[in-house]
Amino acid sequence: MLDPVLLIHRPAFRVHRWRVPLVPTALYLMNRIPFGIVLPPSVVVGRGVKLAYLGLGTVVHRSTVPGDGVVVGPNVTIGRRSGHARVPVIAAGAYLGAGARVLGPVTVGENAVVGANAVVLEDVPANCVVVGIPARVVKTGIPPGAFR
Repeated sequence: MLDPVLLIHRPAFRVHRWRVPLVPTALYLMNRIPFGIVLPPSVVVGRGVKLAYLGLGTVVHRSTVPGDGVVVGPNVTIGRRSGHARVPVIAAGAYLGAGARVLGPVTVGENAVVGANAVVLEDVPANCVVVGIPARVVKTGIPPGAFR
């Protein structure tokens, strides 16, 4: 079952792609005000994406594409960094812990785990755990879905 946030986002995304004015903004505000999530209508959300605590305090850049099966904790920021035009790529199965910041032109690999309050400024390899400020690899070779 989809989160209520994603139930509102999906029609907003469709209407945004059809270039209907005002309706995507109204649906975006229906998410923004009660749930406290910044999830623009232009974000292509993959299948099976889960937003912990209904995405409370989460900010997602309008060009970000979270892959299938991504789990996003509360108060996570996924966005650009000053001086960089590109935004993060979140691969399928990634897990972003509470308060994590993924900034700039980085890629979070498949089934990677970003620890709580980690600040990711460099690419994260697949199947590993990163923690700290700035984030560094502390464990590699974790099996897919180990931290779910």
